[in-house]
Amino acid sequence: MNRMSKIEPQQVRAESFEPKAFERCRILFADQLNLARGKYVPMSEAAKGHARMCVGTFAVTYDKALVAAPGGGLLTGLPDMEVTFDPAEMRPSWEANTQIALGALRFKGEPFALCGRSALARAIEAWRARGLDPMVGIEMEAYVFQRAPDGSWVPYDTPGGFVYGTGPFADPAGLIEEVWATAAACGIPIESINAEFDAPQFELTLRYADAMKAADDAFLFRQMAREVLYKRGYLLSFLPKPFAEKSGSGLHFNLSFTQADGSNAFANDVASGTLSPTMQGAIAGMLQHHEALSAIMAPLTQSYARLQPASLSGYWANWGIDHRSVTVRVSAETGPAARIEHRMADCAASPYFAMAAMLQAGLLGLDNGYELPPEEVNDGLETISTDRHTPHDLGAALDALEADTVLSGAIGQDLVDNFIAIKREEVRILEGKSAEEQLAYYLHYI
Repeated sequence: MNRMSKIEPQQVRAESFEPKAFERCRILFADQLNLARGKYVPMSEAAKGHARMCVGTFAVTYDKALVAAPGGGLLTGLPDMEVTFDPAEMRPSWEANTQIALGALRFKGEPFALCGRSALARAIEAWRARGLDPMVGIEMEAYVFQRAPDGSWVPYDTPGGFVYGTGPFADPAGLIEEVWATAAACGIPIESINAEFDAPQFELTLRYADAMKAADDAFLFRQMAREVLYKRGYLLSFLPKPFAEKSGSGLHFNLSFTQADGSNAFANDVASGTLSPTMQGAIAGMLQHHEALSAIMAPLTQSYARLQPASLSGYWANWGIDHRSVTVRVSAETGPAARIEHRMADCAASPYFAMAAMLQAGLLGLDNGYELPPEEVNDGLETISTDRHTPHDLGAALDALEADTVLSGAIGQDLVDNFIAIKREEVRILEGKSAEEQLAYYLHYI
C-alpha cells in the first residue's frame, strides 16, 4: 500500500501534463513599419471582438528605439488602444488550431488616427462615393536565403533559376509548392508564382479583389510565406535591394474600378484610343504626387538603391501603355482585365498605407483636374520624356511627403506625421552605415 501511494501521485502528475488540443485566435494588425503586431488569445476571448494593446507600437523603430512620434503615446504614459474585429470574419491560419482576426484600431472609443487599415477604408469609401469600387491585384517580389555552414544567411542555391523559371531547377527544395499549398489552405488566392529575373528571386502574384481584401490577403500572405519557410530553415526576404549586384524587388498594384453595373470603368480605354476621364485623372494624380508617394511606398533607406534610372522600378514620374520602364503602366488588356499598374512600391510598405496613398493621390487628380503629362514613348531607359523622379534617399523623400500637405491631408495628417517621425529616426540610426549593415538591420523584419 505504501508503495502504491508513492506511485499514484507520479501517475497523476504525468497525465496532467499531457499535451491537449487547443483552439486560439491570433489577432493581427499592420503598423506603420508593416510589422504584423498582435497577440494570441483563447477563442473565448476572441468572441468579444476586441483586444487591448499599447499605442507604443507606434513609437518604436525596427530596433525598438523609442521615438516621441505624434500619436505614439510615449510622452503621455503609453496608453492602451483597442484592436477591433468581427469574430464572424476570422480567417484560417497556417498554424494548427488557430484562427486569425484582422483588426482595425480604435483609441478612446474613436477610430485611431494612426491605423493604416482605417486610412484605406476611408480612401475606398471616397471612391465609392463617386460610384467606383477600387479593385486591386498585387504582385510581390522576394529573394530566398538559406543558412551557410557558418550560420550566416546566403542566397538559396538555385543553379538553374531564370526569369519565368518553374520546377526543381528554379526551386530545388520545393519551397514554393509548400507556400502555395499553405496559401490555398488559408484561403489566400494565388494568381501565379514564378522565378524572377535574378536567382533566387521569385514573383508572387495574388488574385485581384476589392481593395481591402487585396490588402488583407497581401499582408497575410507575406507573413505566412515568411513563417512557413523560416520553419523549414529558409528566410524569405521582401527587402527592396538585398543584393547590390542583383535586381531589386518590388510591390506592384494593379488597379481598376468596378462601376454600379458591375463593369470595369477602364474596359474600353486602350481599345478606344482615348483614356477615360477616370483613368486620366487617376494617373495624373499619382504622377502629381510622385515624390511624396515615394516615402510611403519605398519606406526604407535601402529602397533608394532600387529606385534608380533604368531600373524598371518606378523612378521616373511618367506613364505609358504596356511599357515597363514607366511608373504607371496602362495594361494593353481590355474588358474585365483592363487596369493600370503602379510600379514604385516595395514590400517594406504597408499595403494598407501604400494603397490608401495611391488611391487618394488618384482621387486628387480626378477631383482637381490635374493635367495628364504626355505618354512616355521613349525607351524609358536612356531616353526619358520627364526630368521628375523619386528622391535619391529616404530623408529627401520624407521631406517631399512633409511638404505635400495636400496629399498628407487626404491620407490623414496624424498618420503621416507619425510615420515621418519614426522614419526620420530610422534615417538617423542608419546614417553612414554600409549596405551590409543596412541589410543586417532590416533582414529579419522584411
